[in-house]
Amino acid sequence: MSLAPYRVALGSRDLRTALLVGSFVRIPVFSAGVLLTVHVVTTLRHSYAAAGLLASVATVAVAVSGPWRGRLLDRLGLRRVVLPSTLVALVCWSIAPWVGYLPLLVLAGVAGLFVIPSFSIVRQAVIAAVPSQERRTAISLDAVAVELAFIVGPAATIWAASHWDTRWVLFGVQMLGVLGGVLLWIIDLPLLGESEDEAGESVPRSAWFGVPFIAVCCAAACATFVLSGTDLGIVASVREMGLPTAVGIVLAAWGLGSLIGAVVYGGLKRPVSVFWLLCALALVTLPMAIADSVALLTPLAFLAGLLCAPTITASVDQASRIVPASARGEAMGWHGSSLTLGGALGAPFAGVAIDGLGPQGGFLLPACVGLGVALIGAAGAQSRRRRIAPAR
Repeated sequence: MSLAPYRVALGSRDLRTALLVGSFVRIPVFSAGVLLTVHVVTTLRHSYAAAGLLASVATVAVAVSGPWRGRLLDRLGLRRVVLPSTLVALVCWSIAPWVGYLPLLVLAGVAGLFVIPSFSIVRQAVIAAVPSQERRTAISLDAVAVELAFIVGPAATIWAASHWDTRWVLFGVQMLGVLGGVLLWIIDLPLLGESEDEAGESVPRSAWFGVPFIAVCCAAACATFVLSGTDLGIVASVREMGLPTAVGIVLAAWGLGSLIGAVVYGGLKRPVSVFWLLCALALVTLPMAIADSVALLTPLAFLAGLLCAPTITASVDQASRIVPASARGEAMGWHGSSLTLGGALGAPFAGVAIDGLGPQGGFLLPACVGLGVALIGAAGAQSRRRRIAPAR
């Protein structure tokens, strides 16, 4: 790999701004995920399956909102989409930490329907900030920013939750998310590049929403399916070991591996198919099931992390090249919905697996599902290329 592409991409001021803002606004997102699991299991005293159900309700709500809110981004712009989302988040998360499980479930669902689309916004801004030939490198840099947020957020949140009431910690984390919405509104990141015609005619969905785009979205969904299982598996494994404060350490190692993987992937001369990356992600996740100590789980988490960011990065890059710029907001909404839907399905699946098989179930079963889908997708992509080749 070479670092030269990174020097070229970072010459863009818009890219640097998008990366900095993206790092900040994503910290509360990653913090809230693991914090809600701890809050449900410890403070509300429900099962891991219940925690997984809460995560699935929130993420399904986000998945439902993604495409139409992405289309609104294309039509109305950033500010007119972010403002109502910020207000809804302020109201819902001012109440949710202080109520029981069922009201929390409802409020999390409402907040998810109007969630601030920070990931979609930042990714569009990153894509718009650089020429097409620098896109994969820019998206990889964004993946690095994501992993930095993932390392800082959950580790700090788990430490805080082990010292203070999870209700106050949850309130504080979600208010940081509201502050992130305000920041996005103030800065108003450009979502289209200088060479892209913002006033161009709308492209019909049928022009780009076909088998190639759907296949990439399915791969993205399977990636987060595996990752959500790994997330819950780490929490359950470390708690069973009697070292709950070490959850942040293991998650940080997982995130560090992903960060390094993102840097390496962004510096490669050629892209790698998202299906082969998903296959590798599933394979390196499986050994985490054998860990019987934090000392063993931590390096295995680091190894598994090496494939996390490259898999997501490849899916973003491939999806963005299929759609026209005028429909990128909706397309990234569908892609984001796929990511969140994968998490929504993976969290309860892993929760039931953990309740029935122990912590190792959170690693084994989701990884096996991801491996199967990856092999089917890779075979389908290869078959499609063979059919297209004679026509050329």
